Amino acid sequence: MADPFDDAPVEPGVWRFARASRVRVVIDAADYFDLMQRAMLKARRRVLLIGWDFDTRIHLLRGRRWYQKGIKRQYPSRLGSFFVWLVRHNPNLELKILKWGFGMLKLGFRGTMLFDLARWFPHRRIDFKFDNAHPLGCSHHQKIVVLDDTVAVCGGIDMTDRRWDTPEHKERDKRRRRPWGALHGPWHDITMIMEGPIAGTLQELGRDRWRRAGGGELERVEGSTGSAWPDPLEAHFTDVEIGIARTRAAYDGDEGVSEIEELILRHIARAKRFIYAENQYFASRRIAEAICARVAEPDPPEIVLVMPATADGWVEAKAMDPARDLLFRAVKAADHKDRFHLYVPYAGDTSIYVHAKLTIVDDEIIRIGSANWNNRSMGLDSECDVFIDCARPGNGDCGATIRDLRLDLLGEHVDLSRDEIGALVEQHGSMSAAITSLGAGRTHTLRPYQVQELSDLELELAERQMLDPEEPAEMFVLTPRRRGLFRRGSLLARSMKRLRKRNRA
Repeated sequence: MADPFDDAPVEPGVWRFARASRVRVVIDAADYFDLMQRAMLKARRRVLLIGWDFDTRIHLLRGRRWYQKGIKRQYPSRLGSFFVWLVRHNPNLELKILKWGFGMLKLGFRGTMLFDLARWFPHRRIDFKFDNAHPLGCSHHQKIVVLDDTVAVCGGIDMTDRRWDTPEHKERDKRRRRPWGALHGPWHDITMIMEGPIAGTLQELGRDRWRRAGGGELERVEGSTGSAWPDPLEAHFTDVEIGIARTRAAYDGDEGVSEIEELILRHIARAKRFIYAENQYFASRRIAEAICARVAEPDPPEIVLVMPATADGWVEAKAMDPARDLLFRAVKAADHKDRFHLYVPYAGDTSIYVHAKLTIVDDEIIRIGSANWNNRSMGLDSECDVFIDCARPGNGDCGATIRDLRLDLLGEHVDLSRDEIGALVEQHGSMSAAITSLGAGRTHTLRPYQVQELSDLELELAERQMLDPEEPAEMFVLTPRRRGLFRRGSLLARSMKRLRKRNRA
């Protein structure tokens, strides 16, 4: 029988700390899909995959031929076929796949995925489940992989359609194809691969999710030999401590968890020099209020946020884009030192979709996970973030690598090397000044966000948070008594009030 799951956090905003022998930050899904294929080939007992979405029609990489004791073998690149190949060639391996239950509605449009599920059915060691254990209107949004008890992954990348891309983010890349052959646009994402005791800790989280979804008690993986760390991957960090934070809505007698929101507010308050963040959304009232308070200080930190031009999908755009616009205006109204900047990355004339969920604070904290900066990720949907904090014991020498990763990301967005963008930041004194100095006409650019003209309906939906509520109970409440984005007396509300007065003058 598995050990009882301990749900108590170890400190405010943190569920657990655990050691990692090796850590690699993986930027963009081309490398991630390749590395996951390599890691799964090394797994011996169990591969546990938890995701918002899985699409068995995608290809991880080209199929390969290899030799073992003189026998030629070949494994397929297509995800659904690769899973079957894995269990056929490793009689001790089991695959546990947990996907948000809403995905059941997509199966009718993924005909070959239905065929894959039928192929998996006779294999007792492939167990695929839909997860519906959440309040109505919420989703399971975590992206976690645990291989044996040796390697784990946590971040923002799902093994699904439209994720594959390289850090070059070419405006037109014939390799970026959907399952039926159509091309898709550039997509930026990020995740973290970890080895060591941290894998066992994330396995606890995964076992709990599996149990809640009706999969029963999942025994611990014991006695695995070797490591599923993908060769020849070099680590960014070695022998460090990793923190884990979660979000989970209250459901079926279990209390809600809002560690992610509590921790990000602590990290925003802690910043002395700067915050560099990449995120899909900027719609969380509490995060916006925390940023507003910082930029209103006499000597505020620089805050640079990289986001997509618009949310992905019609409903998401109607929910998130107007809220972002209003919050951006309110924060900028309090930004007396011009320290808050929101940028959209472009490849030529095509915007790059930012799906990453990354925060770097003062090159002392790097945080990667599944949580967006919206209300859903702060209180409704299941989320998981991991972070390295230089202030924790044994992490004191991580700052230089965190700085390198920040400059690598900035350089990726403006097509410069780490040293080139680092020299510009040092020369101009800030990230935003360095970006401005580059001017237009480059292949890859970071363009300042431009406020939008919002209709009365968009204003109403955004101000009341009707499509992005803070509590599950507010999901279907349409009364005008909803508290909304701008709470009376808050700094954010006062800032918006001053802005509106200026606009009327």
